Amino acid sequence: MAYAVDFATVSTVGLESSPVAEALAGLRANEARYFKNKYGHVFTTEPASEAAEAVAWVSRILEQERGIVIAARPLEANAFQVENIRMAYVFYEDGLSINVMYTVDDDGKRAVGFKLSEGMEVPAELGAFKFARQKSKLAGTIRGSYFVIKNEY
Repeated sequence: MAYAVDFATVSTVGLESSPVAEALAGLRANEARYFKNKYGHVFTTEPASEAAEAVAWVSRILEQERGIVIAARPLEANAFQVENIRMAYVFYEDGLSINVMYTVDDDGKRAVGFKLSEGMEVPAELGAFKFARQKSKLAGTIRGSYFVIKNEY
């Protein structure tokens, strides 16, 4: 069942099994606030089992671009389009959030972003990335990194 993420009242709905559920919920709410403020888009997620297509798309890009296979279990995911940008998010049990920003125009920006919830370690499969820190009222300290997508998906 889809969940419209409320960034005014942060909830751990769908993320309860995470050891950093509060921080991951804050990270998810931070993303919801961004899309509401920038695009007027209501950010919704659903259980990863119901969003299998979005999880598979993100996983395929990670594996084909960088040989990365995420060990953690996906909890929540979504896929949507705002303006000419196709987006997908997967929120993992260990506190990791991965998003794919894929501009549908041929010459557009395409990237994969990683965000680590406060309190989680960098997953071994992402050890090659350097993470920058960002403060968030909703999520505490978020560590983030990204890479540019080179192929077509």
